[in-house]
Amino acid sequence: MRATPLPELMLEPAFDPAGAARDAIGAGRLASKGLDVRHGTILTLEGINVSFDGFRAITDLNLYIGVGELRCIIGPNGAGKTTMMDVITGKTRPDNGHAYFGETLDLTQMSEVEIAQAGIGRKFQKPTVFEALSVFENLELALKTDKSVWASLRAKLSGTQKDRIEEVLSTIRLEGSRHRPAGLLSHGQKQFLEIGMLLVQDPQLLLLDEPVAGMTDAETEFTAELFKSLAGKHSLMVVEHDMGFVGSIADHVTVLHQGSVLAEGSLEDVQANERVIEVYLGR
Repeated sequence: MRATPLPELMLEPAFDPAGAARDAIGAGRLASKGLDVRHGTILTLEGINVSFDGFRAITDLNLYIGVGELRCIIGPNGAGKTTMMDVITGKTRPDNGHAYFGETLDLTQMSEVEIAQAGIGRKFQKPTVFEALSVFENLELALKTDKSVWASLRAKLSGTQKDRIEEVLSTIRLEGSRHRPAGLLSHGQKQFLEIGMLLVQDPQLLLLDEPVAGMTDAETEFTAELFKSLAGKHSLMVVEHDMGFVGSIADHVTVLHQGSVLAEGSLEDVQANERVIEVYLGR
C-alpha cells in the first residue's frame, strides 16, 4: 500500500509499481517539478469501479497517461468519460481501485482542492470565466496566490507574475483583448481564456472536456495548434467527439465503452477496430 504524502511533501517515492502494462507514452519529456514520475507515468488508474445507485458507471478501468503526453479519450455518451475525470479530480470517490498522480499521490485520499494544488487542472465543456472582469483580471485571479480576504486586499503582482500573465496572454492569443471584459469575448475566446486561467497555475496534467464544442473552424484549428504546443510542457487528456479535431492532435487514442477501455492505439488503429465501429463510429 502506498503512503499518501501531502502535496508539499512529494519528493520521496513511497512505492515502486512494477509491470510493463503501466509504461506510458511520452516518458521523460516533462520536468517533474517535485512530482515523482520516475517511470514516465503521470497518471495511473487501475481497477477503478464506480457505481451510482446500482448503475455501474466505471468497470475495472485501467488507464496510464505518460509524462508530456497528449491523450485523446473518445467514446459514446454514457461511456464513463465524465465520471473518469470526476474520479481523477476528487469529485467522485471510486468504489475500489487505485488512482495515482505520479508515483506517490493517492488521488482517492485527497480533496478536490488538494488535487488542484498538486498540479491537476480541469476545464469543463462550458467555459466558466468572470464576465464582469477583464481578461487580464481573470488571469490575475487564477494565479496561485493566497486567496484570503486580507491577502487579496494587500495583493500586488510581482514582476514574475506579470511576466507569466503576459506569456499566457500571448499563448492564448488574447494580448489585444487584455482590458476587454470577458463577457464580451466570443465563445471560442472564452474557451481560450479559461485554458489560460489553468495555464497560469502551471498544472502538470490538464483535463479538457470537449474543448472545441461550438467553436468556429478557425478557432478549432488554433486550439489544435495550442494543444500540440502545450504537449511536452504539460500532459493533456482531451475528451472530444469531433473526430476531425482528434485526428489533428492525437498520437494515442483511448476508446471508452460502458465504463471500460474498449480499444487503445493510434486513431487509425481504433477507427479500424470492428468493435469500435459497431458501438461508436458506425459505418
